[in-house]
Amino acid sequence: MRRYVPTTCLFFFLLFFFFFFFHFVVSELPSNQRTTMISLYELLHNNTNTAQSSFPWNLTRDPNPCSWKGVNCSSNNSITQISLPLFSLSSSDFLPVICQIETLEAIDLSNNHLNSIPSGFLTDCGKIRGLKGLNFSRNRLSGPLPNFYGFAKLEFLDLSYNSLSERIDLQLDGLIGLKRLNLGYNQFNGSVPTHLGKSMVLEDLGLSANLFQGKIPEEIANYSNLVSIDLSANKLSGSIPHRFNELSKLKNFILSDNSLSDEIPQFLSSFQNLRRFAANQNSFSGAIPPGITNHLRNLDLSYNNLSGSIPETLLSQSNLHTLDLSSNSLVGSIPSDMSPNLVRLRLGNNRLNGTIPYSSLVSLQKLTYLELDNNSLTGSIPHELGFCKSLALLNLAKNNLTGFLPVQLANLSNLQELKLQANNLVGEIPTQITQLQGLRELNISWNSLNGSIPSSISRLQYLTNLDLRCNNLSGPIPDSIGSLSSLLELQLGENKLNGKIQSMPENLQIALNLSSNLFEGPIPQTLSKLTGLEVLDLSNNRFSGKIPDFLVQMASLTELALSNNLLFGEIPKFRSYVNVETSGNEGLVNTTQSSSPPAFHRKRMTVSVAIVFAVAAATVLVVVIVTVVALSFSKRFYRISDERIRSDEELSQPQVIKGNLLTTNAIHRSNIDFSKAMEAVIHPSNVILNTRFSTYYKAIMPSGISYFVKKLNWSDKIFQLGTNEKFGEQLEVLGKLNNSNVMTPLAYVLTLDSAYLFYEFAQKGTLFDVLHGSLGEALDWASRYSIAIGVAQGLAFLHGCAYGPVLLLDLSSKSILLKTLREPQVGDIELCKVIDLTKSTGSLSAVAGSVGYIPPEYAYTMRVTMAGNVYSFGVILLELLTGKPVVSQGTELAKWVLSNSAKQDRLDHILDVSISRASLAVRSQMLAVLRVALACVSISPEARPKSKSIMRMLLNTR
Repeated sequence: MRRYVPTTCLFFFLLFFFFFFFHFVVSELPSNQRTTMISLYELLHNNTNTAQSSFPWNLTRDPNPCSWKGVNCSSNNSITQISLPLFSLSSSDFLPVICQIETLEAIDLSNNHLNSIPSGFLTDCGKIRGLKGLNFSRNRLSGPLPNFYGFAKLEFLDLSYNSLSERIDLQLDGLIGLKRLNLGYNQFNGSVPTHLGKSMVLEDLGLSANLFQGKIPEEIANYSNLVSIDLSANKLSGSIPHRFNELSKLKNFILSDNSLSDEIPQFLSSFQNLRRFAANQNSFSGAIPPGITNHLRNLDLSYNNLSGSIPETLLSQSNLHTLDLSSNSLVGSIPSDMSPNLVRLRLGNNRLNGTIPYSSLVSLQKLTYLELDNNSLTGSIPHELGFCKSLALLNLAKNNLTGFLPVQLANLSNLQELKLQANNLVGEIPTQITQLQGLRELNISWNSLNGSIPSSISRLQYLTNLDLRCNNLSGPIPDSIGSLSSLLELQLGENKLNGKIQSMPENLQIALNLSSNLFEGPIPQTLSKLTGLEVLDLSNNRFSGKIPDFLVQMASLTELALSNNLLFGEIPKFRSYVNVETSGNEGLVNTTQSSSPPAFHRKRMTVSVAIVFAVAAATVLVVVIVTVVALSFSKRFYRISDERIRSDEELSQPQVIKGNLLTTNAIHRSNIDFSKAMEAVIHPSNVILNTRFSTYYKAIMPSGISYFVKKLNWSDKIFQLGTNEKFGEQLEVLGKLNNSNVMTPLAYVLTLDSAYLFYEFAQKGTLFDVLHGSLGEALDWASRYSIAIGVAQGLAFLHGCAYGPVLLLDLSSKSILLKTLREPQVGDIELCKVIDLTKSTGSLSAVAGSVGYIPPEYAYTMRVTMAGNVYSFGVILLELLTGKPVVSQGTELAKWVLSNSAKQDRLDHILDVSISRASLAVRSQMLAVLRVALACVSISPEARPKSKSIMRMLLNTR
């Protein structure tokens, strides 16, 4: 037995060695490919813009390239695919080396920093017989489109999201087998190209978001295999070519955001494969072709000039899922026969009349969005709407609806927005409505409702906007309303409310409107808790007494309306940016305008003036003596601020547990002094800016150079920093970013209870301070335009970051810092890395953005998106164009502009007249930028331009 065991072990060892050796030999690449891969490894590994610490290839640890990330090999050990996205590649030197691998079938170099494709790559890779796919999307390619000669088998070519420009002529004509082409989101101009491969086998054509102009060429119909065409977001005009009736295989046909006109062609109704047709934001006119939805799943014809009535069978096709006809000139009634598969139905902003059809509502179990606003609909709100249990948005505003609010609306358990304003509704607010516990926005303003506000309103814990203005509501505001912790806006003006105001939601930010009611007595102390409120309207009541000091201390306040009350006494001095209205209060005295006392005080002062001076003279000596004695015995003199007393603990220097330099800049590394910075942050006089999540201090280093030191409000539960190492890793990535329009962290310090980040100092402060503060008049259009370009550039850089997109939780004019009046920097880029939205103790809106910058869709999702950032940037553009604050008298700037931009003759009224009147050239450019801003603040996230396109759009306004 003892001899048998070693023999057996030897046998299994030899067997294992044989299979291992056999596997190694079988898996070995051909020598020429292995040599090529080693050369490629060395070129990529030495690329200075590639983070070597995260470089995924390791020749020493893993000598077999077939097992490297992004390398695919066939069963016979030949390399078939090289995929290197997000490698931070900038040098193109390695590209010709890839072409030495003759067995390649696909090359993916997307999401890098490549700025050119060398001719050697095009020549050598064009000879690879089996190459089918080539992806250079999301790089920095510029100049004209390269010539693609050879590439006999190339089927897929993606060059989207670059900066390629000029005309496209014959550069693609040599591609014999091209089936999928995407050149979207570049800067190509001239006419739409028609030479797209000699064999005419093209199936997918993507040319969106370029500068193509002129008519759609009918030659595109020569590509009879086309399944998808996307020509959206160009400058195309004219009509849809009649020859397109030959493209019977079309499934997706997208023409959105152009200047196309004429009628929608009838032949589209016969396309049996067509599933999506989007022609919104054009100038199409005439009637909607009957039968166009015979096979469609999605139809979007919104924002055109369509007229006539809605065809009777348009909504009834069972295949139809979404239909958007909003913002046209359609008339007549809404067809009563609707498909049970409808998910979205948008018919708002037309001239429709008649009643809301109720017969089909029972079957609309999948309907999620129903928008019939801004029409002339009559009759009552159908109680059958209660059967549409998937509804998340119901908008019937601005019609002529009458009757009571149906209690059956309480069955809509998924409802998030209910908009019924500007109708003729009567009766009381049914308490059943407060069962809609997912409701975010409730607007029943401008109706004729009566009764009281239900005390059960407190059930709506997710409510962010409540608007009950302009009704006949009476009685007190229920105390339970104070428990609505997510509420940002409360509009109760123009009712008959009275009684004491016991409680208010402390998270109110947008506005509190109690105007034109029957409130009386002193302004309630409970309002002092609304520290984040921007607009407060108490006008047209019977409030009496003095204006309380706590109103002055509300740092976020921009509008305060106190007119037409019974207030008396001196008007306190408010911050310069606060607009205070006090007219109609006979007892108020504005001491900032005149030092003369009011008439009814002058007599009393004349009688007592001698006594006052006598007492003053007698007490001066005593005061002086007491002061000297007190100071002589005091070892410490405390300065008492207007707001609070700082204790010994607050003045003690934070204890540093870790400090780390992130920047490689030698000047910053030699100047930053952690100890000196910690001395600066204990003095409130060094505070430059306070935001929701952080405090900015000015710290002067021993060298005399100033830096921003940002203290994160660590105690907030939404900060999910994990370990110090994890926090440091996140900042290490951000510290490697390099863009002049982005505030990147230079260093950080960790203490026991805080984190401090170091940034370059911005001399001019925030864009908000400059635009709406004392320097507003100095900000001419050239400066505003430069700021817009800079912020757009910073946003595009962050969204296209090689380490993954950097999204911004709070993009606003308060998070844009100015080094000069023409050099903006986007700040707070680290927030999305260290904040967990799900840990927010308040509403999402209080986390993901400042009031007025929050996109509409953030009411439905906890996910911050690029489209949401674009919306916020659009609002910043509107601030630059109008000079107005982002919220004024309870109305958000974006909503005000959108409502005024519907009429072309109102566009001039939107612009800041002090700037636009400078010259016709300035006015013309401002109007062009306004169009960009309107696209950015589109209600639909899908309709907003991408951040990279915005830069191009703004440059085109010059």
